[in-house]
Amino acid sequence: MSAQAIETQTVRDASTPAAETLLDVRGLRGGYGRIEVLRGVDLQVARGEMVALLGSNGAGKTTFNHTLCGLMKPWAGSVRFNGVELGGAHYREVVRAGLIQVPEGRKIFPNLSVMENLELGSFTRARARRAQNLEKVFGIFPRLKERTAQLAGTMSGGEQQMLAIGRGLMAEPELLILDEPSLGLSPLLVEEMFALIGRLRGEGLAILLVEQNVGQALEMADRAYVIENGSMRFSGRPEELLNSDALRRAYLGV
Repeated sequence: MSAQAIETQTVRDASTPAAETLLDVRGLRGGYGRIEVLRGVDLQVARGEMVALLGSNGAGKTTFNHTLCGLMKPWAGSVRFNGVELGGAHYREVVRAGLIQVPEGRKIFPNLSVMENLELGSFTRARARRAQNLEKVFGIFPRLKERTAQLAGTMSGGEQQMLAIGRGLMAEPELLILDEPSLGLSPLLVEEMFALIGRLRGEGLAILLVEQNVGQALEMADRAYVIENGSMRFSGRPEELLNSDALRRAYLGV
């Protein structure tokens, strides 16, 4: 298949119906200094939907997440969440709206206990329901309940990832962004982590899964986007991506 044919296939619109859309990103541009990283990115997530955002290192995934969550200011474009414009909003306002990110590398507080890390998750949102949400998190992650007094920095990588997700759940997210949740985990823990993500999805939580583990992500996602050099090159159903040899080679390297 020619490059032109690939490009034609990758621009198909896989946006969700407006009535169901929870997150609607249109024409998002941004970067660092004078270096443009995001070049007019469009992405939509519906309520209860799991969407995979795939791309190689340096494709723009982390910059997209940071711009989405208020850690970086967008240069242009729109970020609407629950019908409210959040583009350029302070990250605290983004959290208050229910758009919660579990960042790449976990970013837990290693010198604080497991309990203290979890409690910080509800500092900005859902503080009044902290006790109820703690019980919910402990129901999902029994290991965290067993280690509430343990310093987070002394936990294993898998346990730290559980803590990072638990901390995100403490804020009662309407949309949970999981940035490379399988990074650095053993194959067994990767399976466990994706089983957990499937459980959260089964409970109706909308998830934006940002992953380099292509096979696992596409197996679980309702829809997928592929970002390359700051632009979306594909959006559609996972099977459409996997069934095209040209697309797999061009954008997934498989």
